[in-house]
Amino acid sequence: MTRVLVLTGHPRKDSLCGALAERFATGAATAGHDVHRIALADLPIDLAPPDYAAKDAPPAPWVAEVQAALAACEVVVIVAPLWWGSLPAALDALFERVLLPGFAFRYRARGLGWDRLLGGRRARLILTADSPPWYLRWVLGWPLIRRLRRQVLGFCGIAPTAVTLFGPVKTSDEATRSRWLAAAETLGRTP
Repeated sequence: MTRVLVLTGHPRKDSLCGALAERFATGAATAGHDVHRIALADLPIDLAPPDYAAKDAPPAPWVAEVQAALAACEVVVIVAPLWWGSLPAALDALFERVLLPGFAFRYRARGLGWDRLLGGRRARLILTADSPPWYLRWVLGWPLIRRLRRQVLGFCGIAPTAVTLFGPVKTSDEATRSRWLAAAETLGRTP
């Protein structure tokens, strides 16, 4: 049994990402994995970055909830849309508020090094996009994937990161979306 955190990174409750996350979670639970779900749409995220100078201030309750779920999981699954070459602003704000020094990483006293405090975990990204996957990979070179693997998740020690990209969404029909949902459920069986 694997402890899995499924984070739906779409700011609306009713979305393709939400449906994909639900099907992934269903597949994981059916296979006997312990699944914890958090939806971005349910969190009161403030887009203002945290005050890093206020080191003794307790985190907001939603931040503590997400940190506890991250600390408890072995696999973090992020299901999100690709918007303007990046993630929704609220999901980036979640990373800024949750992946804090002392929880996700710790700078060393000397030099430029740091300790990755979330090591021992791996990630799966399930992304949707209006652009065809081949265009994002071969023409643009996966900029968001590189950023998440190296500068966000990898910086904190979460590695490796598997990626599944569904698209183009805007021209997809019901049959295509049904195949994507079935694929997400299959991925959930072996997170």
